[in-house]
Amino acid sequence: MHVHQCGSSCSQGCGLSRRRFLATGAASVASALLLGSCTSQGERGTAPVAGDAALRQIRQMGPASKCVPTVKVCFVRRKAEYGMLWPGAVYDGEAALKKYTEGIAATAKGLNMKLDLRPVPIYTPAEADAWVAEAVQTRPDGLLVVLLDRQHHAWPTAAKAIDTQIPTVIFSPLGTSFTTSTAAPSAKPGCFIASTDDFRQVQYGMKMLHAGARLKATRCLVIKGTETTDSELPHLGIALHTIPAGTFLDMYQKTPDTPEILAMADDLRRRATGMYRATHADIINGIKSYVVARTLVEREQADAITMDCLGALGHTKVSLPCIAWSKMNDDGIPAACEADLGAVATHCLVQYLFDRPGFQQDPVADTAMDAIIGAHCSCPTRLNGFGQPPEPYDIVHHHGERDATARTRWREGQRVTLADVVPGSKTKPTQIIIAAGAVVDNVSVPPAGGCVVSVRVKFDGATNVLQFPGFHQLFFYGDFKKELVEFCHLFKLEPVLA
Repeated sequence: MHVHQCGSSCSQGCGLSRRRFLATGAASVASALLLGSCTSQGERGTAPVAGDAALRQIRQMGPASKCVPTVKVCFVRRKAEYGMLWPGAVYDGEAALKKYTEGIAATAKGLNMKLDLRPVPIYTPAEADAWVAEAVQTRPDGLLVVLLDRQHHAWPTAAKAIDTQIPTVIFSPLGTSFTTSTAAPSAKPGCFIASTDDFRQVQYGMKMLHAGARLKATRCLVIKGTETTDSELPHLGIALHTIPAGTFLDMYQKTPDTPEILAMADDLRRRATGMYRATHADIINGIKSYVVARTLVEREQADAITMDCLGALGHTKVSLPCIAWSKMNDDGIPAACEADLGAVATHCLVQYLFDRPGFQQDPVADTAMDAIIGAHCSCPTRLNGFGQPPEPYDIVHHHGERDATARTRWREGQRVTLADVVPGSKTKPTQIIIAAGAVVDNVSVPPAGGCVVSVRVKFDGATNVLQFPGFHQLFFYGDFKKELVEFCHLFKLEPVLA
C-alpha cells in the first residue's frame, strides 16, 4: 500500500473578485478561522437529515485527512534603530513584530498548521544563513519570511529562503521594499511575495502552503481496469491507488436498500424543485452508488475518488455514479468522472484552496456568443461553498435516458473560474489552464442535446472558442484567476491563461 505522509479555505461568499475575496476571507486576524482547516469533512459538509441519526457523514480517510502542515517562520530586521533608513524612525518595529506574530499564530490555528517560529528576529547575515541551513535540513512544508526592514541583509535573506526550493511566502509590509527590491526575487519560481499592509494576503499565502501540503498527502482511489496498482501524480505528489472496476459492481450488487439509503433518497427528492423522467427508484439506486463509494473510500483509506464510470457500469443496469459524485463533492470529497486523473487533481486543488466544489464538464463551443457551454451529468449543488445553502436543482435522467442526476441551476451573472490540471511528467511541467468569466444562462436539455447539466459561460477575452484549451475543466463560483496564477508560481506549475 502506497501511503503518503504530510511533511512534518474563502467559504463565506460566492462570485468574489480578488478584492472581495481578501475582504471577506478575513475581516481581522482572527477571521483566519474562516479559511478552512484539516477538520473532518463531516464538520463542513451537508448536515444529516433531521431525525435520522443513522445517517453517517462521509469524510476523507487518507493521509490528507490527518495532514498538519509545518511552516517555518522568521522575522528579519537590523538590530540598530531604524533612524533615517527605510522604513524610517516612524516605524514601530516592536509593535509590528507583536502584531504579526499574533496574526500568524491565529492563522495557523485556523488552518491546523504547525508553526516553527523563531521568536527573535534575524539580525545578521550569519543568523540568516543558519536559519536557512536549518530549513534545508528539516524540509518544512513552507517558509514564511516577514521583513521588518528594507536595509542590509533583509532582502538577501528573502532571496536565500526562496533559493532553498521550499515553497516560500515573503511578507513585505509597506516601507520595507521598493519595486527594485521585489523585482528580482518575484521572478524566481517557488515564492509568493505579499508587498502590502493587508495581512489577509499573508493568510492567503499560508492557505496556499496548506493546500500544497494536502495535495502531496492526498491518496486517491482510482477504480478502473482489472489490476491493483500504486503510482503517483507527478509534481503534485498525489498518490494513486488503483483497484479493479469489478470491485464497485460486486459491492453494489451486494448492497441492500437500507433505511439510511432510503432516507438519503427521500431527502434529495424533498429538496429538489421538481423531478422529470427519473423515478424515485432511480434516486435510490444513485444513493446506493454513493454508499458503495463511501465504503470503498473508507476501506482503501482514501481522500479522493475517480472511476471509469462508463467502462465499469455502462453495459450494466447498475446506476452510474452521477448522484454519488455530486453528493460526494458537496460533502468535501473530491470525486471525478471517467477516471480522469487531471480532473480529480483539479477537484482536490479547488476544494483545498477555495473551500467549495467544482463542476467537471465537457466544453462545448458556442460561436454565436463566443461562450463555452460546460456540459456533464454530475454537478454539485453547494456551489457557494461547503456548509452553504445549495443552489436550486431538479432531478432528471442523464442524457442516456437512464439513472438519475441532480441538475443544478447556476446563477446567471455569477462570476466563475475555470481550472484544469494537465498532469506533466519528468520532462514536462504540470500545467493548470485558468480562465475567469460570468455565467450567461443554463441551457435547457432537452430540447438541446447533450448532457443535462449545461451551463453557458462567457470567459473574459475568449473569442476563438473553437480552440478553447482543455477538457473536463472545472467551473466553480468566484473569480480566482489571479490566485491560481499565484499558486502556480509558488509551486512551480505552469499557468496557461485561456
